Amino acid sequence: MFIKIRAQLVYFFAALRFFTRLPTPAWVDHSQDQLNHAARYFPLVGTLVGLIAATVTLVAAMILPVSVAVMFGMAASVLVTGAFHEDGFTDACDGFGGGWDKEHVLTIMKDSRVGSYATVGVALLLLAKWNALVEIDATFDTLTLGLTLVAAHAISRLAATSLIFTLDYVREDATAKAKPLAVRMAPHELLIAALTGLAPCVLLPASNLLVALLAVALCTWLAARYFVRRIGGYTGDCLGATQQIAELAFYLGLLCSFT
Repeated sequence: MFIKIRAQLVYFFAALRFFTRLPTPAWVDHSQDQLNHAARYFPLVGTLVGLIAATVTLVAAMILPVSVAVMFGMAASVLVTGAFHEDGFTDACDGFGGGWDKEHVLTIMKDSRVGSYATVGVALLLLAKWNALVEIDATFDTLTLGLTLVAAHAISRLAATSLIFTLDYVREDATAKAKPLAVRMAPHELLIAALTGLAPCVLLPASNLLVALLAVALCTWLAARYFVRRIGGYTGDCLGATQQIAELAFYLGLLCSFT
């Protein structure tokens, strides 16, 4: 039992080290096998990132306007992850926006230079998230805003993780950086991801939460169909783009009103 628990801890810390800049214990060494199983804890890492963003936001809101506090919380999440997912989103914007076939799309996404599609896309994305979070505070309260940040970061990473389970990785030259995202997940790994991804959602208003989850599911499904149609599967950049889109979809879903 101890060996199994220790193995899960190692997988979690491997995920934490891969997806964030947070420190990990010295006893956790680096191996390809660990990284191959790290994606199961992608949503749990998201919960931790969301907690950090929520804490910064709530503390800042004690002395600053909420609109400014939200900006600080967003900045905290970007710093913690090293803009890992935003980078994937921008690469996907450039690749799918400027590429005319699979090979061209993949080539552009691999280019480190930032193009016009990426610049406009990430600007609109960040602006939309900021506005949505400010409106969530106005619609509900500041505590709900904090809980929303935790839930959104977790569920959006579950959305991205689901693509690893359902789609094929399309790059033949999988680099060391992308290798953990190229290994198809086992059903029990997806179950772990689902449980940890959905758990933070239970504290949010049930009626609004249902719409938010449906919005995430719809956006994830549409993204998956689009990736398959354009390149036949996914890349690491596609996962980053899915996480960012799903996070925004969750915020917008909470704000939807049908009365």
